[in-house]
Amino acid sequence: MCGIAGLFHTGTIKPVDPSRVERMCDAIAHRGPDGSGVWTAPGVGLGHRRLSIIDLAGSPQPMVSADERAVIVFNGEIYNFRELRRELEGFGARFRTEGDTEVILAAYQQWGEDCPAHLNGMFAFAIYDRAERTLFLARDRLGVKPLFYTQLSDGALAFASELKGLLAHPLLRREVDPLAVEDYMTWGYVPDHRSILKGVHKLPAGHTLLLKHDAPPPRRREYWDISFERRHTANPRDLEAELLHHLKVAVESRMVSDVPLGAFLSGGVDSSTVVAFMAEAGKGKVRTCSIGFDVASVDETSYAEQIAALFGTDHTSRRVSADQFDAIDTIAAMFDEPFADASALPTWRVCQLARESVTVALSGDGADEAFAGYRRQVFHAHEARIRGLIPGGVRRSVLGPLGDAFPKLDWAPRPLRAKATLQSLAGSGAEGYARALAVTPGDLRHSLYSGSFAQQLGGYAGEAALHDLMSKAPVQSGLDAAQYADLKFWLPGDILTKVDRTSMAVSLEAREPLLDHRLVEFAAALPDNLRVRGKQGKWVLKKAMERYLPQDILYRPKQGFVTPIAEWFRGPLESKARGISQSAVLARTGWFDNAKLAAIAETHISGRSDHGRLLWQLVMLDRSLAQLGIS
Repeated sequence: MCGIAGLFHTGTIKPVDPSRVERMCDAIAHRGPDGSGVWTAPGVGLGHRRLSIIDLAGSPQPMVSADERAVIVFNGEIYNFRELRRELEGFGARFRTEGDTEVILAAYQQWGEDCPAHLNGMFAFAIYDRAERTLFLARDRLGVKPLFYTQLSDGALAFASELKGLLAHPLLRREVDPLAVEDYMTWGYVPDHRSILKGVHKLPAGHTLLLKHDAPPPRRREYWDISFERRHTANPRDLEAELLHHLKVAVESRMVSDVPLGAFLSGGVDSSTVVAFMAEAGKGKVRTCSIGFDVASVDETSYAEQIAALFGTDHTSRRVSADQFDAIDTIAAMFDEPFADASALPTWRVCQLARESVTVALSGDGADEAFAGYRRQVFHAHEARIRGLIPGGVRRSVLGPLGDAFPKLDWAPRPLRAKATLQSLAGSGAEGYARALAVTPGDLRHSLYSGSFAQQLGGYAGEAALHDLMSKAPVQSGLDAAQYADLKFWLPGDILTKVDRTSMAVSLEAREPLLDHRLVEFAAALPDNLRVRGKQGKWVLKKAMERYLPQDILYRPKQGFVTPIAEWFRGPLESKARGISQSAVLARTGWFDNAKLAAIAETHISGRSDHGRLLWQLVMLDRSLAQLGIS
């Protein structure tokens, strides 16, 4: 695991100052504290920060190929590098090192731009081809590893693993994109199709970017997408057996490491599944760690301890409390862009805990997206069937007004909260799922904006990108569409961003075996009734794991990594809730009506409404802008 950065000139070929690339790398030194390097040639500079995991002394970067034609900087891990190495040796390739970096170089020389399709792993890399005078950038299929890039005023394209790498370049403009603010207020993060700063881009998951010195602009190409267009026809028992094989291979392939390795353990189905297969691999006692909360209703440490005892792991746990939010500026600095998933705090804490004893930790992330584990996916599948029974005109003319008139009962039992369901059924499937996924509904967030900011948006709504994505999705059912949206939109923008930044902040490599692309492709072809049965998501995964995990772990209500932020804003963080309307940073932007922000805080503190997530969005936006120096 590492950090990469670089500069590439198009048009006029200018020399690259190595110290400038070095400063960009120094800004992301936490990603690679074990070594650094810079390589330059006319019009190009590549930089690298190394966290040593495999071939500890033999794979320094930037790495030049044996024939000196190509140079690479690489962030990630290639889990099939040994198999690829043997295949490439059959084509005549010769290797000087024992790591995966040189294998990528050889794969590029063998297959060119198609090389990412041969890689099984998490990666973001840049290869400069001296013969073709091109720079080739690539990002892994599901977006586990990030890659930012921008065109600078001097004609150079700059890239880096994190935005802070670009921020270290003096020519980067720090102008906020108002559309990104609307995106952030919609989702609680800035999705991959946009960046908080104008002119900065994120290479999408499953894409490559090719640049030539004399042929701007760059060419972006998608090399992988997940499709739900086919279905397995085998019987359920055979599919369970095939699933267990995929799980075993995915976990064991990610246990290859020359440094200490462990796992995050929440006590849920996903992390417990990973730990079960790690224990079965029989490579010594598994090291596990978990984080709990000082609010009993969301604390899951007892379940984690149950799994740790079952598999005899070397387990440690700690608890997070509201007073630890003193580290809020530290959290904001990790992400550069505003990021309002409140579980970032406990994720960072569990990464800190893991780093005390290991350098690599396996996580259970990805199973909810791949196997339909979110409640919203289950609800969407049922709603899609209802939409198919009621004509669109009736839904819009009858259910829409009913939903608008129905009171919003945040405090009531779930069956009585009909407002969101009626509003969802009145629109298209994409509109309904956007409502379910959005952190702050459109009418609420737009009511907070100032008149001048609303004019800057020009009618743009953050849900538009998700609507477009779902309308073009390669799917057969409503459940497929919901999972496709989560895999392509929510997963890279929220979940994987959270895990990457919090783990890299403490120089820990996090690996996600349940996002092995072969496992994800297998899951996408499962019949709907093997993913969702009644109200139960991840059906076939749970059935397959019955031979490993107890019933109360498999079938208890899903908790998730929930932070009790709503309770904290009514207690120890009450002053932060009230202070948001008086923030000098937010006030200077002119984006919000401060009186309405104050009203939101008071209705939450009084318990009349639940605005905990919205308040956290505003707090994180405020702190992120301060970290960026935008005030």
